Amino acid sequence: MKILLAEDNDLLRKSLSFYLQTEGFDVDQFSNGKEALEAIKSKPYTIILTDINMPGISGMEITQYVRTKLLSNIPIIIFTSSNIEQTELDSFDIGANEFIPKPVSPAVLLVRMKRLISKSSDN
Repeated sequence: MKILLAEDNDLLRKSLSFYLQTEGFDVDQFSNGKEALEAIKSKPYTIILTDINMPGISGMEITQYVRTKLLSNIPIIIFTSSNIEQTELDSFDIGANEFIPKPVSPAVLLVRMKRLISKSSDN
């Protein structure tokens, strides 16, 4: 399964990517939102994992674009270091399926990913 991982923190992006690859996923990783969005426009992904705050284009903008311009129901998980409740509510309002606060637990992320992928393949 093809995953898009957009995260500007190099250590987190590389460690999550490595973990997901060991779990059998094919991961395309991006350090900025602009490159991630270009990839989303050109390749099919099973799920999108994105940080909110990134250079170029934010994870919120990516989510909004996928939902309103591409009209795609691809599962999207947003993570952020913001602990502001409104940020989480805004993420769901624009179409995110999950919101995970940082630090991200790879094991928790994997469980949530599998649940969303399973749910989307049932539809």
